[in-house]
Amino acid sequence: MTDQQKAPSLRTRSSSVRIPGFTRLSSQIYNLKYALLDNSTELAMTKAQALQSNLDVDYVISYRFAKTDKTKAIAQFEKLCEALANVGLQTEVRNGDSHSVLLFVRVASDEHLYGEVYRSRVRDWIHGVRAAAPPKETREALESEPLYEAERLRIIYQLITNPTSEGGAGITPKEGEWEGVESIFALHDHAYNKDWIKKWTSSYFLKTEDLDDIRNRLGEKIAFYFAFTQSYFTFLFFPAAFGFVSWLILGHFSPIYGLVSAVWCTVFTEYWRHQETDLAVRWGVRGVSKIDTRHRDFVPDKTVTDPVTGEKVGFFPSSKRFQRQLLQVPFALTVIVCLGTVIATCFGIEVFISEVYNGPLKSVLVFIPTGILTTVNPILITILTNFATKLTDFENYDTQGAHDRALTRKIFVMNFILSYLGIFLTAFVYVPFGTVIVPYLDIFNVAVRPFAEDEKQLHHNTSSSWSINPDRLRKQVIYFTVTAQLVNLGMELIVPYLKRRGFAKIKQIQSDRAAKNGGGAPAASASDPPEDAAFLDRVRKEAELGVYDVDSDLREMVLQFGYLSLFSVVWPLTAVSFLINDWIELRADAMKICVEMQRPTPWRADTIGPWLDSLSFLTWLGSLTTSALVYMFYNTKSGPDGNPSNIQLWALLLTVFFAEHLFILLRLAIRHVISKIDSPGLQKERRERFAVRKQYFEENLNSLKKLPSVSQQQSSGGAGEITRKSLEDDARESSLSASTPVTRFWGRQRGWRESVEVARGFIERARNETTAGEKKEL
Repeated sequence: MTDQQKAPSLRTRSSSVRIPGFTRLSSQIYNLKYALLDNSTELAMTKAQALQSNLDVDYVISYRFAKTDKTKAIAQFEKLCEALANVGLQTEVRNGDSHSVLLFVRVASDEHLYGEVYRSRVRDWIHGVRAAAPPKETREALESEPLYEAERLRIIYQLITNPTSEGGAGITPKEGEWEGVESIFALHDHAYNKDWIKKWTSSYFLKTEDLDDIRNRLGEKIAFYFAFTQSYFTFLFFPAAFGFVSWLILGHFSPIYGLVSAVWCTVFTEYWRHQETDLAVRWGVRGVSKIDTRHRDFVPDKTVTDPVTGEKVGFFPSSKRFQRQLLQVPFALTVIVCLGTVIATCFGIEVFISEVYNGPLKSVLVFIPTGILTTVNPILITILTNFATKLTDFENYDTQGAHDRALTRKIFVMNFILSYLGIFLTAFVYVPFGTVIVPYLDIFNVAVRPFAEDEKQLHHNTSSSWSINPDRLRKQVIYFTVTAQLVNLGMELIVPYLKRRGFAKIKQIQSDRAAKNGGGAPAASASDPPEDAAFLDRVRKEAELGVYDVDSDLREMVLQFGYLSLFSVVWPLTAVSFLINDWIELRADAMKICVEMQRPTPWRADTIGPWLDSLSFLTWLGSLTTSALVYMFYNTKSGPDGNPSNIQLWALLLTVFFAEHLFILLRLAIRHVISKIDSPGLQKERRERFAVRKQYFEENLNSLKKLPSVSQQQSSGGAGEITRKSLEDDARESSLSASTPVTRFWGRQRGWRESVEVARGFIERARNETTAGEKKEL
């Protein structure tokens, strides 16, 4: 099967509304970004040809042996090739960069692949993912439901990585005996990628067919991310328009805007919950999360018999796991204390410098907290993430999905504190308690003491009038919703490119210096066949790319939604900023996947995972923070001026209490209404289930039709008119066999014809008696 035959080109899709000028610009950007990956002087035509074909390569395995003994490395590589051959994979090896070799893998025969596809689909049917069993004839099954590119790559990847007990080769990159296997990746289809980027960057909106293309190429998990971002982007039009009107007319901290924002967040969350189901049915993966791979590090307590399948499986008691999960409480407290202390300290330093300090270099010193945060936070995040990973491993989940969900929830706690704690401190500490806390901020004068000219510049002057900065909260929200979004976009697209270019330049300098000194090793491409040189050069560059993590992009979108839910009442233009950002983000993520990352493994999914729970949590918390902010800021527009006496605690708590209960009722009502909405996906599911039941009914009905009817049996048994002979025969048979009340009751009439004759007699006799009675009365 050639690369052109694996999936239809995007050129065949119906065109969307185009954006003038973006089509040519997107192609130029894509070509420039990929061309800058190459420092060689090969002909442009040769490079273009290398981009058009993957030479039927399914996967590339990068095997590195820099830190391994030569004999051991050869033996391990031989074992690797043998394991792949045992599962029906053909291999070819070429030289790689920096003490590595590239092992090219493809399926040796289509028949073997078709068998694996059939096995996968039968497994889906057994677990309820598919409504009907696939046809037993493999080719017939593939003709009725063709194999798409992502399914093909997923099944081959599972052939490589699944345990030998499940029919795989058991290759686990960077783990155990396969520590030398650095990565396993599929090659990009650059012809498709170029069309994809060209189409997306020149269209205002994405269609369902565009999402289907992603699913067919990159798998359902990544398709769900793009579907979520697209739905979120579409929903943003309403809060962006309403927020703009509120900004012009209602102003900041409007209770009307706060109520509309809370309703919108709830509607979107519940709509996406419904949309997930619809897409899962459309893509044939509803319930696929039940088919989960065993976690490699799972350590069972004992082996038990599965009550459903009867198989021997490893078992770990839920009660024991729950005891280990209780350690999440001290973990969460540790995260709050560590990150909270750093953020609160930097917050205090920043307030001290901007509000108290009145010495030289104030405009420069205000960046000290930023420097501390950018230095300390990454170190803390790395330490806490490693601790979270070890804790999740200790909880000993039996499936990979459960393990990933538990780790994601822990990571979300850290991201929540990093993203929102600064604004919470401003809104609920600095604003209401400013006059109380500012005098104590003198302890931070050590940060600027070397720059002060006299002692008065380092202390709070109680005699002078001091007031909080009323714009501080609004400016902080604007920073996180505008500036931080732009910085993050640059970090995603520009920094990885500059990093890679820098490393390539350093490598080139080292190679030139070694060659000049006469001690340089021959280039990796020295032994390449001329006809493969351009192709292998591209493969080596893709081997150096990073691995795409869809969860990081999902986390980014969910945290962005949190700013809108929690703090948009402070600055109603928040949704406008996110609307513009997310249009670019969708295209930038596509560009990142195509150019900056290795081609992702096309995993399946039927949901965005625990991020949906995070959305629900942020929506609930947003109803509380919005009501609290409206109560504190609506009358004065600047808050209680740092004086806690201006806040009635009972009124604030009562406002939050009613807001929470109103939210609960609202969510139940919205969920009920949305559940009544029909969709193409749900219709498809009902149609498939009805077709299966109808087929089952017709098969059984056909078997019933083959059985002779009662009338046919009676006709063939000679049941006819009632004669003296037939009555004598019946009496003889009853005398020869043991009779019971039941047999005597059902044996008085032989077939339906006798029943008709007896009934005729009853009717005629009754009619005659009625006529005789009428004559007597006359």
